Amino acid sequence: MSVRLSARLTALAEMVTRGNRLADVGCDHGYLPIWLCLEDRIPSAIAMDVKPGPLSRAEGHITEFDLTDRIETRLSDGLENLGEDEADTILIAGMGGMLMRRILTDRAIPESVTELVLQPQSDVAEVRRCVREIGFHIVDEDMVYEDGKYYPMMRCTRGLSPEYSELEDEFGPVLLAKKHPVLRQYLGYQLTLTEGILSKLDAQSQRYTEIEHKLLSINLAVSELHIDSPRRQAACCAV
Repeated sequence: MSVRLSARLTALAEMVTRGNRLADVGCDHGYLPIWLCLEDRIPSAIAMDVKPGPLSRAEGHITEFDLTDRIETRLSDGLENLGEDEADTILIAGMGGMLMRRILTDRAIPESVTELVLQPQSDVAEVRRCVREIGFHIVDEDMVYEDGKYYPMMRCTRGLSPEYSELEDEFGPVLLAKKHPVLRQYLGYQLTLTEGILSKLDAQSQRYTEIEHKLLSINLAVSELHIDSPRRQAACCAV
Protein backbone atom coordinates (compact mmCIF):
# COMPACT_ATOMS: atom_id res chain seq x y z
CA MET A 1 0.00 0.00 0.00
CA SER A 2 1.06 3.57 -0.57
CA VAL A 3 -0.13 7.06 0.31
CA ARG A 4 -0.62 9.76 -2.30
CA LEU A 5 0.04 13.17 -0.79
CA SER A 6 -1.26 16.49 -2.09
CA ALA A 7 1.24 18.93 -3.59
CA ARG A 8 1.22 20.92 -0.34
CA LEU A 9 1.90 17.91 1.88
CA THR A 10 4.54 16.58 -0.52
CA ALA A 11 6.43 19.88 -0.34
CA LEU A 12 6.22 19.81 3.47
CA ALA A 13 7.42 16.20 3.61
CA GLU A 14 10.42 17.09 1.45
CA MET A 15 11.45 19.69 4.04
CA VAL A 16 11.75 17.17 6.89
CA THR A 17 15.38 16.13 7.36
CA ARG A 18 15.91 12.47 6.62
CA GLY A 19 16.51 10.41 9.77
CA ASN A 20 14.83 12.85 12.15
CA ARG A 21 12.13 11.82 14.64
CA LEU A 22 8.99 13.81 13.84
CA ALA A 23 6.32 15.47 15.97
CA ASP A 24 3.40 16.38 13.71
CA VAL A 25 1.37 18.97 15.63
CA GLY A 26 -2.20 19.18 14.34
CA CYS A 27 -1.79 15.91 12.44
CA ASP A 28 -5.34 15.74 11.04
CA HIS A 29 -5.54 12.48 9.03
CA GLY A 30 -1.94 11.48 9.77
CA TYR A 31 -0.98 10.90 6.14
CA LEU A 32 2.20 12.98 6.28
CA PRO A 33 4.00 10.96 9.00
CA ILE A 34 2.62 7.78 7.42
CA TRP A 35 4.17 8.68 4.05
CA LEU A 36 7.49 9.62 5.66
CA CYS A 37 7.64 6.30 7.50
CA LEU A 38 6.60 4.26 4.46
CA GLU A 39 9.35 5.96 2.45
CA ASP A 40 11.83 5.32 5.31
CA ARG A 41 12.57 9.04 5.49
CA ILE A 42 12.09 9.03 9.28
CA PRO A 43 12.42 6.32 11.96
CA SER A 44 9.38 7.33 14.00
CA ALA A 45 6.75 9.99 14.59
CA ILE A 46 4.30 11.31 17.15
CA ALA A 47 1.02 12.40 15.55
CA MET A 48 -0.53 15.01 17.84
CA ASP A 49 -3.86 16.83 17.78
CA VAL A 50 -5.94 18.83 20.23
CA LYS A 51 -9.17 17.17 19.04
CA PRO A 52 -10.08 13.50 19.56
CA GLY A 53 -11.84 13.27 16.17
CA PRO A 54 -8.84 13.92 13.91
CA LEU A 55 -6.65 11.84 16.21
CA SER A 56 -9.04 8.91 15.89
CA ARG A 57 -8.92 9.19 12.09
CA ALA A 58 -5.13 9.28 12.19
CA GLU A 59 -5.08 6.19 14.44
CA GLY A 60 -7.23 4.32 11.93
CA HIS A 61 -4.93 5.19 9.04
CA ILE A 62 -1.80 4.31 11.03
CA THR A 63 -3.30 0.91 11.87
CA GLU A 64 -4.34 0.41 8.24
CA PHE A 65 -0.72 0.87 7.13
CA ASP A 66 0.62 -1.31 9.97
CA LEU A 67 2.72 1.51 11.44
CA THR A 68 1.58 1.41 15.07
CA ASP A 69 5.12 0.43 16.11
CA ARG A 70 6.58 3.59 14.50
CA ILE A 71 3.86 6.25 14.84
CA GLU A 72 2.31 7.10 18.19
CA THR A 73 -0.82 9.24 18.47
CA ARG A 74 -1.15 11.68 21.33
CA LEU A 75 -3.90 14.08 22.41
CA SER A 76 -2.17 17.39 23.03
CA ASP A 77 -2.84 21.13 22.99
CA GLY A 78 0.12 22.22 20.90
CA LEU A 79 3.39 21.01 22.44
CA GLU A 80 1.88 20.44 25.87
CA ASN A 81 2.37 16.66 25.84
CA LEU A 82 5.63 16.48 23.89
CA GLY A 83 8.49 15.22 26.05
CA GLU A 84 12.03 16.57 26.26
CA ASP A 85 13.73 14.00 24.04
CA GLU A 86 11.03 12.62 21.77
CA ALA A 87 11.47 14.52 18.51
CA ASP A 88 14.09 16.21 16.32
CA THR A 89 11.66 17.94 13.96
CA ILE A 90 8.39 19.68 14.84
CA LEU A 91 6.02 20.12 11.92
CA ILE A 92 3.04 22.48 12.21
CA ALA A 93 0.89 23.07 9.13
CA GLY A 94 -2.59 24.05 8.03
CA MET A 95 -3.47 26.47 10.82
CA GLY A 96 -3.55 30.23 11.30
CA GLY A 97 -0.33 32.06 11.98
CA MET A 98 -1.39 33.51 15.33
CA LEU A 99 -2.34 30.05 16.62
CA MET A 100 1.00 28.77 15.38
CA ARG A 101 2.74 31.59 17.23
CA ARG A 102 0.93 30.64 20.43
CA ILE A 103 1.98 27.01 20.08
CA LEU A 104 5.62 27.98 19.51
CA THR A 105 5.76 30.40 22.44
CA ASP A 106 3.48 28.81 25.06
CA ARG A 107 6.32 26.65 26.34
CA ALA A 108 9.99 26.12 25.59
CA ILE A 109 10.79 24.04 22.52
CA PRO A 110 12.39 20.74 23.71
CA GLU A 111 16.19 20.84 23.43
CA SER A 112 16.22 17.76 21.20
CA VAL A 113 14.28 19.68 18.52
CA THR A 114 16.68 21.12 15.97
CA GLU A 115 14.23 21.77 13.14
CA LEU A 116 10.84 23.41 12.61
CA VAL A 117 8.79 22.91 9.44
CA LEU A 118 5.98 25.46 9.36
CA GLN A 119 3.13 26.21 6.97
CA PRO A 120 0.91 28.99 8.34
CA GLN A 121 -2.38 29.73 6.60
CA SER A 122 -2.34 33.42 7.60
CA ASP A 123 -0.16 36.05 9.34
CA VAL A 124 2.93 34.54 7.73
CA ALA A 125 5.09 37.58 8.52
CA GLU A 126 4.21 37.20 12.20
CA VAL A 127 5.35 33.57 12.12
CA ARG A 128 8.66 34.56 10.50
CA ARG A 129 9.23 37.11 13.28
CA CYS A 130 8.28 34.52 15.92
CA VAL A 131 10.88 32.08 14.55
CA ARG A 132 13.60 34.64 15.31
CA GLU A 133 12.25 35.31 18.78
CA ILE A 134 12.46 31.66 19.83
CA GLY A 135 16.05 31.19 18.66
CA PHE A 136 15.57 29.68 15.20
CA HIS A 137 16.28 30.99 11.73
CA ILE A 138 14.83 30.27 8.28
CA VAL A 139 17.11 28.12 6.12
CA ASP A 140 14.71 27.20 3.33
CA GLU A 141 11.28 28.18 1.99
CA ASP A 142 8.90 26.85 -0.60
CA MET A 143 5.52 27.91 -1.96
CA VAL A 144 2.83 25.78 -3.56
CA TYR A 145 -0.31 26.74 -5.48
CA GLU A 146 -3.04 24.14 -5.07
CA ASP A 147 -6.82 24.20 -5.45
CA GLY A 148 -6.88 27.96 -5.91
CA LYS A 149 -4.79 28.75 -2.81
CA TYR A 150 -1.18 29.74 -2.17
CA TYR A 151 0.73 27.91 0.56
CA PRO A 152 4.05 29.36 1.77
CA MET A 153 6.16 27.12 4.02
CA MET A 154 9.53 27.31 5.74
CA ARG A 155 12.20 25.10 7.29
CA CYS A 156 13.95 26.55 10.31
CA THR A 157 16.92 25.41 12.40
CA ARG A 158 18.37 26.61 15.68
CA GLY A 159 20.70 29.58 15.56
CA LEU A 160 20.96 33.33 15.37
CA SER A 161 18.85 34.80 12.60
CA PRO A 162 19.65 37.83 10.44
CA GLU A 163 17.38 40.83 10.96
CA TYR A 164 15.09 40.72 7.98
CA SER A 165 13.36 43.70 6.42
CA GLU A 166 9.61 44.18 6.58
CA LEU A 167 9.50 43.09 2.95
CA GLU A 168 11.41 39.86 3.69
CA ASP A 169 9.17 39.09 6.67
CA GLU A 170 6.08 39.62 4.54
CA PHE A 171 7.08 37.63 1.46
CA GLY A 172 9.93 35.39 2.61
CA PRO A 173 13.68 36.05 2.49
CA VAL A 174 14.45 32.76 0.74
CA LEU A 175 11.46 32.96 -1.61
CA LEU A 176 12.56 36.44 -2.68
CA ALA A 177 16.20 35.38 -3.06
CA LYS A 178 15.15 32.37 -5.15
CA LYS A 179 12.76 34.51 -7.22
CA HIS A 180 10.43 31.58 -6.62
CA PRO A 181 8.05 31.06 -9.57
CA VAL A 182 4.98 30.56 -7.36
CA LEU A 183 5.85 33.72 -5.39
CA ARG A 184 6.05 35.56 -8.72
CA GLN A 185 2.58 34.25 -9.57
CA TYR A 186 1.26 35.19 -6.12
CA LEU A 187 2.65 38.73 -6.28
CA GLY A 188 1.23 39.31 -9.75
CA TYR A 189 -2.17 38.21 -8.50
CA GLN A 190 -1.95 40.31 -5.32
CA LEU A 191 -0.81 43.38 -7.25
CA THR A 192 -3.78 43.29 -9.61
CA LEU A 193 -6.21 42.49 -6.77
CA THR A 194 -4.92 45.24 -4.47
CA GLU A 195 -4.84 47.88 -7.21
CA GLY A 196 -8.46 47.04 -7.96
CA ILE A 197 -9.50 47.33 -4.30
CA LEU A 198 -7.68 50.65 -3.88
CA SER A 199 -9.36 52.16 -6.93
CA LYS A 200 -12.78 51.66 -5.30
CA LEU A 201 -11.97 53.20 -1.90
CA ASP A 202 -12.37 56.73 -0.58
CA ALA A 203 -8.88 58.25 -0.58
CA GLN A 204 -9.60 59.89 2.78
CA SER A 205 -10.53 56.69 4.58
CA GLN A 206 -8.41 54.68 7.01
CA ARG A 207 -9.00 51.60 4.88
CA TYR A 208 -7.46 53.40 1.88
CA THR A 209 -4.32 54.15 3.91
CA GLU A 210 -4.02 50.49 5.00
CA ILE A 211 -4.46 49.14 1.48
CA GLU A 212 -2.08 51.76 0.09
CA HIS A 213 0.60 50.57 2.52
CA LYS A 214 -0.03 46.97 1.48
CA LEU A 215 0.23 47.96 -2.17
CA LEU A 216 3.57 49.67 -1.49
CA SER A 217 4.95 46.44 0.00
CA ILE A 218 3.71 44.41 -2.94
CA ASN A 219 5.22 46.88 -5.40
CA LEU A 220 8.59 46.67 -3.64
CA ALA A 221 8.55 42.89 -3.91
CA VAL A 222 7.33 43.08 -7.50
CA SER A 223 10.18 45.42 -8.43
CA GLU A 224 12.69 42.90 -7.07
CA LEU A 225 11.17 40.10 -9.16
CA HIS A 226 10.49 42.29 -12.24
CA ILE A 227 6.77 41.53 -12.47
CA ASP A 228 4.28 43.70 -14.35
CA SER A 229 0.57 43.78 -13.58
CA PRO A 230 -1.84 43.62 -16.55
CA ARG A 231 -2.66 47.29 -15.89
CA ARG A 232 1.00 48.31 -16.21
CA GLN A 233 1.50 46.13 -19.28
CA ALA A 234 -1.50 47.79 -20.93
CA ALA A 235 -0.13 51.25 -20.07
CA CYS A 236 3.26 50.34 -21.57
CA CYS A 237 1.65 49.07 -24.77
CA ALA A 238 -0.36 52.28 -25.10
CA VAL A 239 2.75 54.48 -25.05
